This record gives sequence, C-alpha cells and structure tokens, in this order.
Amino acid sequence: MPWSLDDALLPPCVELTARPLTGLLWTLLVLFLWYCYRVGSDPPGSGKLKGGSMRSSMSRSSSHVEVEPIGGAAAAKASAAIGLEAGEEEEGAENYLAPVLSCALFPAQAAAGSRKLYVALQEYAKRYSWAGMGRIHKGLRHQAKVNERSSIQKPHLFCLPDVPSVPFFPRDAHRHDIELLEANSPIILSEFQAVYQRGIETKLGWTCQGPKGQAVFPLYNAGVCVAANCRSCPCTYRALLSLRTFIGSNSLGSAGFWLLGPGASLGGAYGPTNTRLRCHLGLLTPLQCELVVGGEPQCWSEGHCLLVDDSFLHIISHNGTSEDGPRVIFSIDLWHPNVAAAERQALDYIFAPEQ
Repeated sequence: MPWSLDDALLPPCVELTARPLTGLLWTLLVLFLWYCYRVGSDPPGSGKLKGGSMRSSMSRSSSHVEVEPIGGAAAAKASAAIGLEAGEEEEGAENYLAPVLSCALFPAQAAAGSRKLYVALQEYAKRYSWAGMGRIHKGLRHQAKVNERSSIQKPHLFCLPDVPSVPFFPRDAHRHDIELLEANSPIILSEFQAVYQRGIETKLGWTCQGPKGQAVFPLYNAGVCVAANCRSCPCTYRALLSLRTFIGSNSLGSAGFWLLGPGASLGGAYGPTNTRLRCHLGLLTPLQCELVVGGEPQCWSEGHCLLVDDSFLHIISHNGTSEDGPRVIFSIDLWHPNVAAAERQALDYIFAPEQ
C-alpha cells in the first residue's frame, strides 16, 4: 500500500515564542556572570601549569636531585637539622610555637651538657611527637646566652622561655598541695624529730652539705626515691605521694628535711631551672632565720608553706644562737604552674634520673 509522510504520527513542532527565548537568554547571562566571578576570585598563579611548562619544570628539578639510601648521611643531616621554622629565628619572635624540620642547627658554642639534653629531646620527639616542644627546643638553644648574662634570675641548667616568674609565688599557685602539707605538718614534724634523735650520720641516711650543722635527710634525691628514709617516715612519704604537682620522676625534683644550724649562712646561689617551685614547709623556725630571694626577704613560719622560685639569686641565713636550735624545713619541688602537661612529660624524659 502506498503511504506518504503525511500519514506518519509525528509530534507537533514547538513554536518558540518571545517569552521562552528571553528566559533562555537570561539563564545564559547568569551562567556567564557566575563563570566570570569564579575566574576573578582565584588567586594569581593558582591555575594549573600548561603541560609543556610543567614537564619542563619537573625535568629541570629532577636533574639536580640526588637519591641517597635510607639511613645514610642524608638521614643524619635531617636528624641534626630538626629546629624551628626555616631560617634563623628572630629575637622575640614566636617561631617556637610551631617547631618543624628546618636548617636551623644547634648552636656550636653550646656546652656539652646542653648538647646531651638536645639529643634527648630529639629522641623524645621521634618516639612521641614534636607537638608542644617549641619552648623546650628554644630553651636548649639559648641556654648559653642565659648563662652568660648578668641577671638576678639565672637558672644554670635549663631555662624555659616565657615562664612568668617572681621570687615568691602566692598560695593559689598550688593551693591543694599546700593545704595538704600544712594539714599534715604535725605528723611530719613528729617523724622528723624521731629521725633527728637517732643522730645525724651518713650511715643513718643523712647527707651533710656543709659546716655548722647543715644537713639534709632526703626522701627523694634528684628524682630517685631513698627507700630506707621513706620507711623511716611513712606518713610523710604518703603525704608526698598525695601531692598533685610533686616532681618525683626526673633529676630536677627532690624532697626532704633541710636542717641549718645556728650561725650558718648560704649565699649567692641559683637554682638549676625555672620549671619548678620549691615549697618550704616550716617545722622549726627560730625568729633569727631569714630567706632572701631576688632581693625580697621572707621569714618561715612553723606549720605554713612558702613557694619559692629558687632560680632567682637566694640567700639563707640563721643568725640565732645555739640556744635557738637548728632551723628545719620540709622542702618539696613542685612543677611551675606555667609548665604544660606535654612539657612536663618531655622534661621527665630529658632529665631522667641516672641510676
């Protein structure tokens, strides 16, 4: 049967009118404006390189790269170059807040002790993390400058930068530990008297550090527990372990009874670090005894604590007579409240006691 195109069922042609055509033009205009906005908002140089230029730049850079086996000299150079941000740090700059790999080497004029501590810091960072180690890193690098300067505060072993310090700290800095010590002061005094009556001899656990009755009965000596002495003072030992901020895990921390005889004087000394506060619990304190820290004088009081930053120049004197008896304090090293938890953990590792 013959058929024609007129017999086919075709959909009717849509006739474009002026209104749909206008809407299409507006849509294209909006898309064009959006494209111009995106192109204009990209920063200069953020676009991709052309294939030819990228390949040429890669070939130029690869021509100067020397590959070295892992664990060779390159690894040694990389480990020695752990420092602050790239380039030399400016005086007063806050670069230590973000320590990264850089070419800032350890100062050549640093003492052997500081170099040993720096190696310990690198070992700690490899085992754990560099996070939070910026101030410690900067302190080790600048320790030589601290030792050279003339100042009323001069910690000779390690100085942590940007630690607010005053010769005497308020009780609120360690209120919990101070109140615990003061509450236990009667039993601490009674245990000292029992030890004192046995005699001040080296074989009985005492350490004589000078003439005129100056001696120490340590419970912790440079981070090491003196077990025999702790057994002689069990209540004092339990109170010590109940403290929240006692430095008992590194060589910067000690605790014990400090005895100073009449007529004795200790002057012109600096503590080893500004990361600790030395807490003095007065047990026997004659009126003629005085403590001068950073030029500020203070007197002990029986049953009460003093918080001292002994990295300041300090002088201790007992100007009484033999009738006044010795001055006795229970001394405990506590963390400085401005030392963060991560820094305390790192310092425990770096200053681990040598046993």
